[in-house]
Amino acid sequence: MRSVLAGVLVASGALASAQEGAAPSGPLRPREEAFKMIDAYFVSNLQESVGLSDEQFVRVLPMVKRLQNDRRQYAQRRQRALQEMRKLLQSGAATEGRLEELLRELKAVESEQPQAIRRDLEVIDGVLTPVQQAKYRILELEVERKIRELMTQMRGDGRPAGRGRPRNGQEPPRP
Repeated sequence: MRSVLAGVLVASGALASAQEGAAPSGPLRPREEAFKMIDAYFVSNLQESVGLSDEQFVRVLPMVKRLQNDRRQYAQRRQRALQEMRKLLQSGAATEGRLEELLRELKAVESEQPQAIRRDLEVIDGVLTPVQQAKYRILELEVERKIRELMTQMRGDGRPAGRGRPRNGQEPPRP
């Protein structure tokens, strides 16, 4: 699990730079670099963590990449719509027509995403045994949890998620 932490830490550092508006470094933007690092970590640990044979690994790899790409694209579409809504509402330039367009886009993402992700997972599951399917879900969960923890630490006071200050910024009562 230390390698998860190291890989995700590097990736989340690049992601944080991107979120802070850092200038692009090299041919990719920092956010894209972070995604590529997370993908690379996931793929490099996939075969061993899930217990895939070489044949299974070769078959499932393009499917896993598609799933990751689909998740990322839906998240980006959703984020763009929400950011545009926020910008329009805060500037006072929001019109009902434009907000309706953005809400339609948001609702489309919310409707399409679960179906696409379910489809991608069913294709992956078709290559895996039930035990491997369970291990795959656990690997995804562990990577997501580590990313959330690191992002929380980078945004806050360095304490892991769920410990320390509540989201309202107030200190917890002392015993």
